[in-house]
Order: sequence, then C-alpha cells, then structure tokens
Amino acid sequence: MSKYFMGVDAGTHGVRVGITDDQGQFIAMHEVEHPTEYPVPGRAEQNAEHWWVGLKEALRDCLNEITEEQRKNIVSGCVCATSSTVVPVNEDINPLSPAILWMDNRAVDQADRINATKHPVLRYCGDADSPEWMIPKVLWIKENQKDIYNRSYKIIEQLDYLNYKLCGVLSSSICQATCKWNYVESEGGYQKDFMEAIGLEDYEEKMVTRVDKIGTYLGKISPEFAREFDLNPDMIIVQGGVDAHMAMFGLNVIVPNKIGVIMGTSFVHLCLAEEKKEYKGIWGPYDGAVIDKLWLLEGGQISAASVLDWYQNNFYQGDSYETIIRQAEEIPIGCDGLVALDFFQGNRTPYKTARAKGVYYGLKLTHTKAHLYRALLEAVAFGTANIIKNFDDQGYPVNTLIGCGGVTKNRLWMQIISDVTGKPIIVNKELQAGVLGCGVVAAASALYEGDFQKAADEMVHTDVKIEPNMENHKKYEKIFTKYLKLYENLAEIMEMDD
Repeated sequence: MSKYFMGVDAGTHGVRVGITDDQGQFIAMHEVEHPTEYPVPGRAEQNAEHWWVGLKEALRDCLNEITEEQRKNIVSGCVCATSSTVVPVNEDINPLSPAILWMDNRAVDQADRINATKHPVLRYCGDADSPEWMIPKVLWIKENQKDIYNRSYKIIEQLDYLNYKLCGVLSSSICQATCKWNYVESEGGYQKDFMEAIGLEDYEEKMVTRVDKIGTYLGKISPEFAREFDLNPDMIIVQGGVDAHMAMFGLNVIVPNKIGVIMGTSFVHLCLAEEKKEYKGIWGPYDGAVIDKLWLLEGGQISAASVLDWYQNNFYQGDSYETIIRQAEEIPIGCDGLVALDFFQGNRTPYKTARAKGVYYGLKLTHTKAHLYRALLEAVAFGTANIIKNFDDQGYPVNTLIGCGGVTKNRLWMQIISDVTGKPIIVNKELQAGVLGCGVVAAASALYEGDFQKAADEMVHTDVKIEPNMENHKKYEKIFTKYLKLYENLAEIMEMDD
C-alpha cells in the first residue's frame, strides 16, 4: 500500500502544503497567502495566527483533492519556515505581539554591538551576526518592548510555532539554531559567556533550549488536529528547518561540492563542506546545520524577485508579464550603459551590511523603462556572480548551479544569470524545493531509516539544463567590474545613513 508525506513550507507570502508519494510526485499542493505589514521603512511584521490558519486551509484544499485511502496513508509530515521570523508567546504558545519578519532590519544597532564583541563564537557565522537573525531581534525586543519581553514565556521562531501547533512539542531545529542563533553543537551549544556579554544572560529562560536535528521524531499529530482533518492519528511530525536549507533536500544537494540556489523573493546560495574552514563574506561554516558532520556554507542576496516586484508595481502597471519580458529581451547586454545595484534592503553577502542601498548609475534621456527593468535583472545576476567569485577565491570551486523557486520560470533571467556567471544552471522538475525537501525528510524518516540521500535520489528529478553563452559572458565581465567598483566607491556614503 502506497504511503504519502506532508510537506509544509511557511514562506514570506503564504503557507504552502503538499502531499507527495515516495517518488516525489505531488498528488496535491495548495498555498494560502498571508499579509505582511510594513509599519516604517526597514520593518516588516506578520500575524503569527495567520500562519496556522493558512496551513489548515491549504491542507484542507489538498485533502479535498485526494482519496480517503490516500488521506489515511499520510504517515509523516515535516515543516520548513522563514528565519529568523520571531514572535514572543505566552505559556499557551499564543503570540503577544506581531511577528518580526526575517527581512526586518530594526536590530541593526544590536547586531553592531554583538559583532563589536568579536567573541570567538562569531567565527562560526562568518565573523558577524546579521540584523535579520534571532539573537539581535531578541535583544531588540528586550531593549525596546520591555513589557512584552517580561510577559513572554518564550521568544520563538515561525517553525517552532507551527510544529507546536501540529504536535504539541516546543523544539528548535539545529538548522535555525546553528545558522541564526549562534548555537554551535561541537562547542556545547549556546555559549553562556557570549550571551552574558551581549545582555541576554536570561537566554535559557526566554529561548527554546531543546534543539533537535533535522528528521528527529517530534511526536504524533495532536488528537484535535487528527480529528479535524480525519487523518491517521499515528501520523508523525519530524523536525524540519529553515526554508532555504530544507530546499537542499528538494534539490538533492546534500553532499559536498554541489551548490543549490533558491531563487525567490531573495536568493540563497547553499553548499556543504567536509572540512571546517573560516570564510570571509560567507555565512558559516555552520556545524551540522543540515547534515550531521558536514559544514554548511551560505551566501545570499536579500533583494531579488522583490526588486522586480517593486519595479513592476510602480512602473509597469497594466502591462502583462509577457510584454515586460519581450521588451527586456530587446535591450542589449549592459542596458546601454545603465548599471544597477540590487541592495534595496541591504546586502547579505559578501558585504554583510544592512546599510547598502539600491542604485541606478548611468541614466540617460535615451533610457526607457525596459532598460531599467533589464538593469535589475542584470544587477541580481551580478550579485550572484559576486557570491560565486567569493566562494571561488576562498577555495570552494563552483561549477554548476542547481536552482529552484519562482525565478526559474523566467527563462530570460535564468539565461542572464548563466551568462553573467559563466556557469550552467540545472532546474529540477519540481520547482517547489522547500515543500519537496520537507517531503524527502518525512519520507526518509518513515521509509529509509533516516537515509536522506536515498530518499532524495528517489524523489528529486532533473528537468532542464541552461548553458551559458560564453560570448555574452565576456561582454558581461567588464560590466561586472563596473558593478563591483560602483559599490566600492559608494560604500562609505551608504554607511553614513541611519
């Protein structure tokens, strides 16, 4: 009898639920969107209760499409979520305030103070915490929302909240703890002297101290949840992780020397290394954050598809997607001298600064809105090329990109990225690698005694391979140099901004 697996991807814009078989074929998948509030520039918030409502609505839509037999044979589930999306909760794990979304940069000052300590634990995250991460945000809440902080039972992440709702267990994933919470397994976990130095001496009281590896059994679904959806009461929930990192399972890049690129609202570049090594301008190395005994390395661009959303919403209203792409295709490489910087919400890597800004350079009266659009496509491609260059320069060669996410549907953009980087890009059949990755982990736990690689080999399948045009690559090299110089010469001015 066939078995099925539930994957849940709680993303920036909504919660997606998929039901897959042991070959990675989805028999149902649905997404329910949730809103984001932007109260002031640099801040982004969500209502945590919307996540749970969205998960249930998406699951209900899935279950309406499958048979009773399939429903009863959903044997395991796994969740991935954005990080660090942070919410204070009471003892019933109900939110006390809006959740601070991962992209929120309000904790810049806290991150600066943390990094000024130069504590040895920072060498496990590329020498710097980001304002996006858990620890700076918890510190911000403690300093700026004292009443909420004092009333909170715990300050948790989106993943913790949804897992608790599903099975009643409050646990943090080693994935988010290692990558966003300054937790280092090989050094005994949290560093007490570090927490005391930054002003979080009460971290054991306020943070989730149970930390589980990806795939760890958390518990059976709650009886209430099983009854509400008429699910098998023996269905289990296993620990997941950060959405981008769980996509590594859905891309089948869970061994060294493969690089996955999650191409969505932001871009995340992920790979695994066998040896611990200190890197500059790269997040990591993270100790066992995805696969035990392997070191996770991470590059990222905080603004990618979100930059195009901004541009389309403001300057292309009324034009179809096809019209925008067709016009951009007609613009020559280099946009007739127009170069953009893609740092609309700061730079994640390699510069690691929240104060970097988006820029258009070289504007002329002959430039059209299509030039401005294509310049953004090229800017994000240059950002990826810069990250790959940084990997290469530090001894981690990148030969091929394995991509997923909504951007992979934009073949013009994919070709530009391939041409700019000079690297081929493989796109798998299932673009929703986060949901599939959760399905892979759930299947590994239920069918393969925790063998993630065996599950991924069975469930992940290649669709197309995009090859770079090396003549175009040569043309882009000069423009890429201009992109690098442009930031280099504006960096000091950008850092002057509050």
